[in-house]
Amino acid sequence: MEILYVCPDFVACVKPVGLDSETEFPAALRQELGGTLFPIHRLDRNGAGVMVYARTKAAAAALSRVVQEGTLVKEYVAMVHGTPPECGDWSDFLFKDSRANKVFVVKKERKGVKAARLEFRRLSAGETSLVRIRLHTGRTHQIRVQFSSRGFPLVGDHKYGARDTASVPMLYSCRITVPWKGKAMVFESLPDWAQNC
Repeated sequence: MEILYVCPDFVACVKPVGLDSETEFPAALRQELGGTLFPIHRLDRNGAGVMVYARTKAAAAALSRVVQEGTLVKEYVAMVHGTPPECGDWSDFLFKDSRANKVFVVKKERKGVKAARLEFRRLSAGETSLVRIRLHTGRTHQIRVQFSSRGFPLVGDHKYGARDTASVPMLYSCRITVPWKGKAMVFESLPDWAQNC
């Protein structure tokens, strides 16, 4: 288990693929650290990367506020099929079909639809391209859907159009900036497939 930072208020760590970020991974972390842990954001079970967990109720309330205010900054790297533009700022309306556990881009706002925004820059180009993404909203499957809807499905993302042999989507939470007690605390990690860019 990779722990990046621990203090009495929170822990920053790297969640591996295959563990649920709200129950299974916190349980594994508790075995390592003891005490209680409170999830303040989430990653899909088949997602990996940097996460922050509060260690007290007071810290959980404070960190939840920074998430709601949008001042906790989350950045990702993803490997996508095709060559997207050099950079972009994409806003969409997303609708989640809970029965199918799938999300769709829709044309206009209506009941059950949520606005989604991300910015990205391309780090490499080719048949597959590496992109770095900053999320402004944290919608279910947001990065996967916004790239797939424009013809750039994530490598390994068979739910949203990838036709390859990778076992999981190549999406990784690579950097979280946490405003805490007057300082911007930055926690970073990169997967092997993004190391050379």
